[in-house]
Amino acid sequence: MGKKNTVYKLAAIIFCVIILSSLEHYHNKKTIEGNENSNIKAKDGTIFQPFKKVQGNNLHKAVFEPIASGSIIDVPWENDKEFKRAREMCGTPGMMAAFCTVLHDPLPGEEYNVHLAARMLCGISVKPGETFSQNNSIGPYTEERGFRKGPTYMGSQLTTTIGGGVCKIASTLYNVMILSNLQVVERHAHSMPVPYVPYGQDATVAYGARDFKFRNNTDFPVMIWAQGVDNILYMAFYGGSKPPQIEWHHEILSEKKAPIVYKKNSMLPPGTEKVVVEGMDGAVVRSWLVIEDPEQTFIIKNLGNSNYSPMSFLIEKGN
Repeated sequence: MGKKNTVYKLAAIIFCVIILSSLEHYHNKKTIEGNENSNIKAKDGTIFQPFKKVQGNNLHKAVFEPIASGSIIDVPWENDKEFKRAREMCGTPGMMAAFCTVLHDPLPGEEYNVHLAARMLCGISVKPGETFSQNNSIGPYTEERGFRKGPTYMGSQLTTTIGGGVCKIASTLYNVMILSNLQVVERHAHSMPVPYVPYGQDATVAYGARDFKFRNNTDFPVMIWAQGVDNILYMAFYGGSKPPQIEWHHEILSEKKAPIVYKKNSMLPPGTEKVVVEGMDGAVVRSWLVIEDPEQTFIIKNLGNSNYSPMSFLIEKGN
């Protein structure tokens, strides 16, 4: 009996040594990596990478970073003192909805303008019954106000203008507003589709011509907060009421294929091609929302049609 107890004790000691050794090895590991192919997809289509490479020993530093535009829960300003003070002053204790817009390969002026406009939005409070206007709130988009040249749609052409890129602000506002169950007053779709949000979920502005507006149809003030982090624009609305569950739905009524435009480039080797502009098909898209109220009944809200001309592929060829 004594020999058996000795064996059991010895086995227990060996087991503890193995566990402690494993924990020490895990603790000393400097890089946390996940499988980049094992993406997580949310109900609204947002794609998250399970892990982003993190240097250091602290597991809490690992963040879920979105790699596609969509609704989110975590925002980068949660512990910001200025944000907390503004939320308290506005009387907007809870997050209504949040959305991030991911800009793929943004131009320098485009990203700069988005970050500048996001800072201008921070802390704006919309009172009950009041209508918010993007142009009145952060326009005009001029050099005097700090804006730079950025990409802009002019009909079926892509060009650059001062303030180009602020449509990403309008599109993100539109998506957060929809998820917050507020009332659309004015929204214009782009002349061509955009690569950063789905067809039907974009909005464009042009100071003095086209605006984005929404009305606060709740009984509480709504505060806007936004922040640009590299190529990602984060935005959230805060208020005193929690919106119902809302889902986007879209139907493509018609399509028009994007034409291909070739341009000679003597700097390229003969026989090679380089895609300068990724084309996108034109379409007429019908959009609607399915809203689930607290009594678990469903309401369908039609948002109308969005009409997009195709954006041509621009391909350079070596000669």
